[in-house]
Amino acid sequence: MNKNNYALIMAGGIGSRFWPVSRTEFPKQFIDFFGTGQTLIQSTYNRFLNICPPENIFIVTNETYTGIIKEQLPAIKDNQILAEPIMRNTAPCVAYGAMKIAQLNPEATIVVAPSDHTIAQQDKFIEAINRALAAAATNDCLVTLGIKPSRPDTGYGYIQYEDETLASDEGIHKVRLFTEKPNLELATSFIQSGDFLWNAGIFIWSAKAINKAFEKHLPDMYEIFHAGEPFYNTDAEAGFISNAYQQCTNISIDFGIMEKADNVYVLPSEFGWSDLGTWASIYEMAEKDYVGNAVIPIDKVMMFNSSNCMVNVPDGKLVVLQGLHDYIVVESNNILMICPRSEEQHVKLVVADVKAKHGSKYI
Repeated sequence: MNKNNYALIMAGGIGSRFWPVSRTEFPKQFIDFFGTGQTLIQSTYNRFLNICPPENIFIVTNETYTGIIKEQLPAIKDNQILAEPIMRNTAPCVAYGAMKIAQLNPEATIVVAPSDHTIAQQDKFIEAINRALAAAATNDCLVTLGIKPSRPDTGYGYIQYEDETLASDEGIHKVRLFTEKPNLELATSFIQSGDFLWNAGIFIWSAKAINKAFEKHLPDMYEIFHAGEPFYNTDAEAGFISNAYQQCTNISIDFGIMEKADNVYVLPSEFGWSDLGTWASIYEMAEKDYVGNAVIPIDKVMMFNSSNCMVNVPDGKLVVLQGLHDYIVVESNNILMICPRSEEQHVKLVVADVKAKHGSKYI
């Protein structure tokens, strides 16, 4: 295992789309949605143990969640938790992580990945990551993984790639264009063209390459975090970061760097990926019975004359459902949500409205 390989796992989201199970104080990355005995962040952490040494895995999260991180990942040391004082999107957390890691190892090659994705084919994922790490270690490039699309999905961003490839790896293509979530007609045309991939939000680069990209494309943010070099990996780090985040603009790494840089490449990949953005995506990934019901857990849930439903309730709770077809049924903290799967978007809007009126403690 290459000691220059590092992982930066992003685990700061609040997961409001999975209400009522996921809430601000305990969001989706800390939940076991599939009854496997592992939460999403535990699965992600264990996946990266096959790619880099455990001491090279860092978690960037909101400071509110550091206690949960320590509970769910007891092997993680305090220095491996990057606690953000406020939410400022993904560019600041990448800048923070890259410069902290570069201070430890200037030759580091870093994978940046969300904590809440599922990967069905672990071996293929590890193979793709190691291939991208090898390319990033020997080239001044920013690599992302693009998922070969199976349908014209309007819920994902897309990456268009060119025939031009890295000299060291002809399977890694130059990126032509990033496109945010398109409408169905445009998504369909992307699929038909054959040169578009889903944007998985997984990035691979050397510490040198990404810090150079920050200096060029987000110079103000670069200067903010570059000033922290004397403080990273010391007792003074938290104090510096608290001040640094107050100065940062709210911007994503996609918009701030990936869409602007001219050395961005993509590795087309297939490894059973899902970003678990909705209850519908949980339904797609979950095991189903012979009439299409996905029930988690299965012990005390009884279904009569019901099909194609997604049911998620607390373990040990007796639930009897009859005459439901294509519904989402979710219960947590004595709050029950029942809605047709086709109307999940409407429920998300209602949740957002409640949150706006009454504050995040309810969501």
